[in-house]
Amino acid sequence: MNRRLILTAALAFATTGISFAAEAAAIKNIVIVHGALADGSGWRKATEILEKRGFNVTIVQQPITSLEDDVAATKRVIDLQDGPSLLVGHSYGGMVITQAGNDPNVAGLVYVAAFQPDKGESLLSLASSKPAGSMDIRETKDGKYLYLDPGAFAADFAADLPQAEADFMAKSQVFAAKKAFAAKIGEPAWRTKPSWSIVATQDRSINPELERDMAKRAGSEVTEIKASHAVFASQPEKVADTIEKAARKAGE
Repeated sequence: MNRRLILTAALAFATTGISFAAEAAAIKNIVIVHGALADGSGWRKATEILEKRGFNVTIVQQPITSLEDDVAATKRVIDLQDGPSLLVGHSYGGMVITQAGNDPNVAGLVYVAAFQPDKGESLLSLASSKPAGSMDIRETKDGKYLYLDPGAFAADFAADLPQAEADFMAKSQVFAAKKAFAAKIGEPAWRTKPSWSIVATQDRSINPELERDMAKRAGSEVTEIKASHAVFASQPEKVADTIEKAARKAGE
């Protein structure tokens, strides 16, 4: 009888464990925050790959009028999700997810060729600490917004994309408010949430060494991909692989 009770208890524990493991790995919501000088349309291929793998993907189309506005836009999307989410940020989007990621419904963070700031840092302070090169950034006539000269867009942002695709991205880029780039971060979410980082080794918008340094400081799990700053569009399969791995691990 005792042996039967022990076996029954063991079976019940094992079944519970299996159920818990399945539930823990069930983070299905991926919320993507695009970077400056681009919009969310470049994430289409990666989104389709992730959706085929069973994930629910939503892309935040933040205005890039201020860091505060962009964090608020991201939180509105997080609030729409059913269950916890994995936040993914590209470039300036890394600034946004570092702040928005403090939301209790965020399980983890993925930085894709992105800025990964600490408290009190801004995009401008990080970019100037290890410059990537001389991007042809220009001001709008009112002096309030920045954009990348369309003629230089392919070389500076998307050198490994077909010319037609890079040209379209140049035409559809989202201008960035200067004050968004100057805004300083509060408490970074990566201090309390697990994080992953994709380093684009041929990035000419963010110095790859800066990407490595920021990831190391945050204790992020790093994946290096030979690609331009537009790694999410030129290497969507590899980027989706990293996001999927992060979603699985963040649910454990």
